Amino acid sequence: MSGSQLWVDVDDYFTSHLSPDDEALRAALRDSETARLPPIAVTAAQGKLLQLLALTQGARNVLEIGTLGGYSTIWLGRALPEDGRLVTLEYHAKYADVAVRNISRAGLERIVEVRVGPALESLPKLADENPAPFDLVFIDADKENYRHYVEWALKLTRAGSLIVLDNVVRGGRVADARSTEPDVVGIRAALDLFASHPRLSGTAIQTVGLKGYDGFALARVQD
Repeated sequence: MSGSQLWVDVDDYFTSHLSPDDEALRAALRDSETARLPPIAVTAAQGKLLQLLALTQGARNVLEIGTLGGYSTIWLGRALPEDGRLVTLEYHAKYADVAVRNISRAGLERIVEVRVGPALESLPKLADENPAPFDLVFIDADKENYRHYVEWALKLTRAGSLIVLDNVVRGGRVADARSTEPDVVGIRAALDLFASHPRLSGTAIQTVGLKGYDGFALARVQD
């Protein structure tokens, strides 16, 4: 058995035992595939991890940068109380339309707000509204802007909030300090901010599984 097939088998085992799906989650993936959205949603195990992080935080307000078809949004939204709020930002109007339908099917339309447009335009507008601090920020969008997204996350959170970055390993390319590829440069810049900012304490974890070799990073906002 190849290493990659073993990763998938273990992921399947973990998912079936610990992160079982339901019709709303299956439909979100199915409709995303039908609409030809890129197959880059988080796995069920990763979605459950996000949900548990939000629950551990006692989160009432969550910000997601990168909605895609709303699969991760559903996992996060289910961690929130009935009066909670999840703002999710999506660049592509087509993706947002799919996400809105998926979120509504999951019964989360009163909690989740999908905003369409470039996140670096949406974030200043959001900040101008002076929202309650976000307890968790999940960043899973264009990697070249990850540092900018972390900078905005710092403005929109509080001491004790979590910032989570997805897809930070880039198949191992993140370790190449000489790389000029925009995704690698963007990820490294965000991780440099995690390491150097006095209000952030972070780490990064490599993962293997259904999506191959990748990883995530997370940081806690300090006083």
